[in-house]
Amino acid sequence: MSRKVFIGDTEFFPGIGQIRYEGPESDNPLAFKTYNPEQVVAGKTMEEHLRFAVCYWHTFCASGADPFGPGTRDHAWAEKADPFERSRDRMDAAFEFFTKMDVPFWCFHDFDMAWEGDSVAASEKNVQTMVELAKERQAETGMKLLWGTANVFSNPRYMNGASTNPDFNVVTYAASQVKAAIDATVELGGENYVFWGGREGYAYLQNTDTKRELEHMAMFLTKARDYGRSVGFNGTYLIEPKPMEPMYHQYDADAQTVTGFLREHGLAGDFKLNVEANHATLAGHTFAHDLRMAADAGLLGSIDANRGNPQNGWDTDQFPTDLYDTVQAMLVVLEAGGLAPGGLNFDAKLRRESTDLDDVFIAHIGGMDAFARGLVVADRILSDKRYPDLKDGRYASFNNGDGKRFENGELGLADLRDLAAKNGEPDRISGKQELMENLINDAIVRGC
Repeated sequence: MSRKVFIGDTEFFPGIGQIRYEGPESDNPLAFKTYNPEQVVAGKTMEEHLRFAVCYWHTFCASGADPFGPGTRDHAWAEKADPFERSRDRMDAAFEFFTKMDVPFWCFHDFDMAWEGDSVAASEKNVQTMVELAKERQAETGMKLLWGTANVFSNPRYMNGASTNPDFNVVTYAASQVKAAIDATVELGGENYVFWGGREGYAYLQNTDTKRELEHMAMFLTKARDYGRSVGFNGTYLIEPKPMEPMYHQYDADAQTVTGFLREHGLAGDFKLNVEANHATLAGHTFAHDLRMAADAGLLGSIDANRGNPQNGWDTDQFPTDLYDTVQAMLVVLEAGGLAPGGLNFDAKLRRESTDLDDVFIAHIGGMDAFARGLVVADRILSDKRYPDLKDGRYASFNNGDGKRFENGELGLADLRDLAAKNGEPDRISGKQELMENLINDAIVRGC
């Protein structure tokens, strides 16, 4: 469906209309070449498969600043001195952008949307003020909230963590923010709620009681879950893995680490993973690997779509344009049965050198087209009988006979030894990796 374009008191992106699908022959940089929201792929529309979302923080709060210099972009929505007026302008700009991009979802942190007050009560009031405005904007436009979250990592009070902080007073302050953010998510009809443990970790092992901190994190998440359920949040809680940065070591290091943590503390029934591409590569994995590990555990919840620079060891949050990456990702998503109620949120930011007003549109168009191509190609690959035959054929020896008995737990170690002695040296069976790679490449170059 096409959403109604929202324009507030000021049009913040003048001269740019709603982005439309024009097809692969178009040379219009402000048009989709592959993403056609109504096109049916594998039984669902592209919009239903991909569930695109725009993030509030990078898109409307970031100015292009980096550790070596100030921002390079001056936003018209960030000019007013009064924090409410400034936040209102930012929200109007956000909903104008959401609807001009024609995405179905958006995501926020509490203090992206609002502003922090000088007390817990003041901050809660500020958040509630902006929630009421966001609720009006959603009703006007048909936009939906994919997920909300609380920023419990930026303020200096969280320099030693939030739920894992050694100071109980900090833990309580973090709880106040999370409570308000859950309330906001519920009021806005959010389908998920995210926890990113940005500073849940340690800088120096010798002054850290890691066992106690992990127990505190589990207790915090348990109580947040219970509170959310008590006020009507029936959606999915999400944890976003990342191995380090800003902390030396973070407890939610990668998909398998988080899976183990959730299972150990009885949280796997309520929580799933929000897998971010750049965080996976920082952990030494591919994006597809962490997606697969989450999917194998039945815990693939949502995706933060971006990419890193393989030459850099930090979180660059570039827009995703690598087609091989998006194909590999969508293969996992399709085989896992889809993302809903999660989605593809563009947790990505413009390069410092991108300063034109239309750059943010061009960046999102590129990312959306890249994942749409990934979807089409992934479906093509999965529909090619050679793909499952090559993959499943490697495990044919477990489909019956003694291999099946092993999978069923019917053979002991001594039984396995006797079978080895009886059968002798195993044959060498090719993995056909090169053929599989060629099949995927062939599917990519056949077009969309």
